[in-house]
Amino acid sequence: MKPFNPEPNPGLSFSSFRKISENGFGDRNNSYAYSMVWFKDHLYVGTGRATLCFLKPHVPLNVNIWPVECPYTVYSKEFEYTQARGEIWRYSPVTAHWERVYQSPMVTDSQGAEFSRDFGYRAMTVFQGKSDSEPALYVATCARSRSSGTIILRSEDGINFFPISKPGLIGLPITSLRSLFPFKGKLYTTPAGATRGNQNTAGIPIIYETSDPVQEEWQAVNEPGFGDFDNKTIYELIDFGNYLYVGTFNNNGFQIWRTDAQGEPPYHWTKVITRGANRGSLNQGTVSMLVFKDALYVGTGIQNGGYDHRNKIGPAGAEIIRIAHDGSWEIIVGDERDGKFPLSGLPAGFGSISNGYIWRMGVHDGWLYAGTMNWSIILRFNRLKGQSQKLNWLLEQVGIENLIKNQGGFDLWRSFDGENWLPVSRQGFGNSYNYGLRNIVSTPHGLFIGTANPFGPRAAIQVNEQWTYEDNPNGGLEIWQSS
Repeated sequence: MKPFNPEPNPGLSFSSFRKISENGFGDRNNSYAYSMVWFKDHLYVGTGRATLCFLKPHVPLNVNIWPVECPYTVYSKEFEYTQARGEIWRYSPVTAHWERVYQSPMVTDSQGAEFSRDFGYRAMTVFQGKSDSEPALYVATCARSRSSGTIILRSEDGINFFPISKPGLIGLPITSLRSLFPFKGKLYTTPAGATRGNQNTAGIPIIYETSDPVQEEWQAVNEPGFGDFDNKTIYELIDFGNYLYVGTFNNNGFQIWRTDAQGEPPYHWTKVITRGANRGSLNQGTVSMLVFKDALYVGTGIQNGGYDHRNKIGPAGAEIIRIAHDGSWEIIVGDERDGKFPLSGLPAGFGSISNGYIWRMGVHDGWLYAGTMNWSIILRFNRLKGQSQKLNWLLEQVGIENLIKNQGGFDLWRSFDGENWLPVSRQGFGNSYNYGLRNIVSTPHGLFIGTANPFGPRAAIQVNEQWTYEDNPNGGLEIWQSS
């Protein structure tokens, strides 16, 4: 007799969630829920600060006006103290209480100028190394360009945080790490950011490991870029079938490699996927990776929200690719090619070109959840001249404000089997300024969602055909919790 298979639980809908924090914990400069993790019965959130003001000197947006007011120059005293200091917050679901447990310290450079050491905290994980008597919280910093580089913080109690690594991770010229991932008793990380607006491409496509972040040095475990110069960065890491899988950032299309991490590094690596699963540059990077029901799901994207102006890639919607243990792959959400059809019946971007990333995926109560980055709100500020013909045609047919009204804000979708998908929200949980779902964390107290919302404290609006800046009551990151 076959075992009884009960009907799946109904999963979460938008009405299942309630907002437990808004406006960046009361400071709309907290624009990204950059990292989130469950540790010692609390939800921890590392913020990214004043994102659009940091990007303004480096990202060539074709806009009539910069989307947010940036009243201070970077490295001015006012900017350093009011906008640049990254924060770590924690939440107790039992008491429904938030508290800030860490704020970036101020440091000085060789000329005595004072500045914030960290503008954000991009990666968090819970790991027990050789020097840890119990699992500890490890946090990777996003360093300032004039600093000595990114460092790693450690906390045993979730309240007191101490730096444990040399700046730059063994002295490398990097500003951020995108991942901290435990695998077979070791902690792995990858450099992901450098100065001059290269927040995604450090130019050091190397994976590092250590079994003891407190006492031991980090060591490289792969040949740079796996021998391919076009692999600019190692972007994501995941454990699947006793292998460590990693995805790259590559303007010709991402690659996925795997290793069993046996023996002495550098390990033996096998290529699993190349050329962005044969989509080429439109699958520039592996933005998210997650194991669900004995398969590996990969969310793709093009940097800068789905339109890489610098490398002239996109715009294009993101895909979800599913990989089996034998390395074979299928298109779940995406474009038909090579005789393969999207098994969900949904085209790239869940049918929207403005869903430029599958930014985060999560599993909760037997359901797979996938959240996007949606750049529709940026169109409000764009100068149409110079945009792609495809995008201009869309805007002429629909209208910018109609597009924002109907699909502004991130998408969140769910699937019980990985192939049939249902929308949870297609409008940023009711806030079009929530242009990204940045993190998803499953806990004993429900599913938590952290957004990316850099449109504060003051955003640009057009009144009588004149642009001005006004306070934005919908700006700043938000945190939502399911019931």
